Amino acid sequence: MNFRKIFKPPIIQEWTAVLREKGVKGFLREKGWKVLAGIFVFYLIRDSLVYVVIPLLIAQGFICGK
Repeated sequence: MNFRKIFKPPIIQEWTAVLREKGVKGFLREKGWKVLAGIFVFYLIRDSLVYVVIPLLIAQGFICGK
């Protein structure tokens, strides 16, 4: 059994198939810039939390504080 198919939602499987077949230009033509912008914003928020907010909270003592 392929574990990638278990943990990857069907919409993401569809998007990766389109990317493989048509490339980035074809993906943008078919799905639009909104999907690309949504992915960018998701990673921007996630990375901000992981690399800025959580270390800041640790440094201030809110997390793992004495």
